[in-house]
Amino acid sequence: MQTLDQKVKKYGFKNGLILGMVITLLNILSFYFITSSSISPVLFISAPIVFRAFIPMLTVLYLSFNIRKNVGGLWTFRQATTGIFIMLMAAYLVNLAGKDLLFDKVIEPNGVQKIQSAAINAKSSNMKDKGAGQDKIDASIADMKKDFTQADNFSIGSFVMENAFIVLFLFVFALIFASLIRNAEYVPASKK
Repeated sequence: MQTLDQKVKKYGFKNGLILGMVITLLNILSFYFITSSSISPVLFISAPIVFRAFIPMLTVLYLSFNIRKNVGGLWTFRQATTGIFIMLMAAYLVNLAGKDLLFDKVIEPNGVQKIQSAAINAKSSNMKDKGAGQDKIDASIADMKKDFTQADNFSIGSFVMENAFIVLFLFVFALIFASLIRNAEYVPASKK
């Protein structure tokens, strides 16, 4: 017989695998949507918000309630935090393997350049629509290319710091979600 804590971890991990697959799929769809040649500047900006923030947030919320339902409907703040954090970490690892390693390195190795090109095209198109002069557009594109070059610098230290920040962010996110969906009326039975 599993304890409540074991069930929370088990369902957190299972739902994390589901969430990871959903986020990976949404990130890949977002990539193809952004890099399509006919995208407008408005869609270039709004697509990542929808694909990488709004839909994943709704999915996290749904799966968090699903964990709570699967463990019996009652859990403490600590159990909620644990389950949601395990779910988020599993999802992050699935996305890291599926999108960042497999998709970005094997399927679309030039993906970063395609996104940068799409960003430059969207910026140029937006500035032309607003009536900006060619000199101003060229200066803005040069600034973007300089920013892209700085972002391309990779080091082990930056990789470790970035992932440490992501884990910390996921924990804080788990705390916030746990505080929203925990059972306020649940008080564990005290042993006498």
